[in-house]
Amino acid sequence: MKICVTAGASGLDAPMDPRFGRCPFFVVVDLDSMSENSIPNSNVMTTSGAGIQAAQEIAKQGVSALITGNIGPNAMQTLSAAKIDVYQHQGGGSVKDVVEKFQRGELTKIAGPSVPGHAGMNQGMGQGMGQGMGQGRGRGAGRGSGAGRGGGQGTESGSGVGGGRGQGTERGGQGQ
Repeated sequence: MKICVTAGASGLDAPMDPRFGRCPFFVVVDLDSMSENSIPNSNVMTTSGAGIQAAQEIAKQGVSALITGNIGPNAMQTLSAAKIDVYQHQGGGSVKDVVEKFQRGELTKIAGPSVPGHAGMNQGMGQGMGQGMGQGRGRGAGRGSGAGRGGGQGTESGSGVGGGRGQGTERGGQGQ
């Protein structure tokens, strides 16, 4: 039997990553031989559909089960259609630790998504300043908004990018 664990790096000693569609690696483990095949996740930076594409990649590997921390509705539907069981593990540890817990029957099989759609996408806000120009001194302020990505459990990281536009107001007098 082959299973897949979402991971932060390649190999059995890699830390398990709780994200499904945006984890850096999928570690496929053959439980009979304990051999592994680490597959880089090409969907990490995909703007949409990362979970569905990741599920399709997992299905191509011929796995019977997936172990991850969280999974959205579209990915769950794709995995269910491929007859891949999904087990949830939130406790961290290495891929090998998680596989051993699976073998001992300590993981919970889930039948539905554990997070809403697009849960791995966070939104950030940015602010910008504008300058007005005229005969006198111009001043203006503007606000912008941007989008950023973030995710994770415990060691969450994220970033936002914003741009701003401002309207200048001109005050009388002669500028220099």
